[in-house]
Amino acid sequence: MRLLHTMLRVGNLEESLKFYIDVLGMKLLRRKDYPDGKFTLAFVGYGDESDNTVIELTYNWGVEKYELGNAYGHIAIGVSDINATCQEIRNRGGKVVREPGPMKHGTTVIAFVEDPDGYRVELIQLGTLGIEGKQESQTLVTK
Repeated sequence: MRLLHTMLRVGNLEESLKFYIDVLGMKLLRRKDYPDGKFTLAFVGYGDESDNTVIELTYNWGVEKYELGNAYGHIAIGVSDINATCQEIRNRGGKVVREPGPMKHGTTVIAFVEDPDGYRVELIQLGTLGIEGKQESQTLVTK
């Protein structure tokens, strides 16, 4: 077994795609409209779905906003240089809502950015996780 994707409901699919593709450097893997159900699915990620966990963005036609509630936390992306990544995200118009620094009561270096719907994306400085084993880094793709 492996984790395939996580789904986020979005109020403006084009703005969300702009964030995940242009700001975070992901690729649009596939997109399909479902007219009978009045929704669109778009899958984004850093690599093919056959080898990577991806994000499913679900746009329900006519729904512009969702209540995030207090149960959802965040998704996380490992990065090789958290300071440079945060600066690049800012340069691309993204919103850093927590500057890089150690997590509360720990040494893992983290930062948070926010997508157009208010979902939080945690950036984790690889090499500070305190776990052994292979850690693949993600670097934003420059245009």
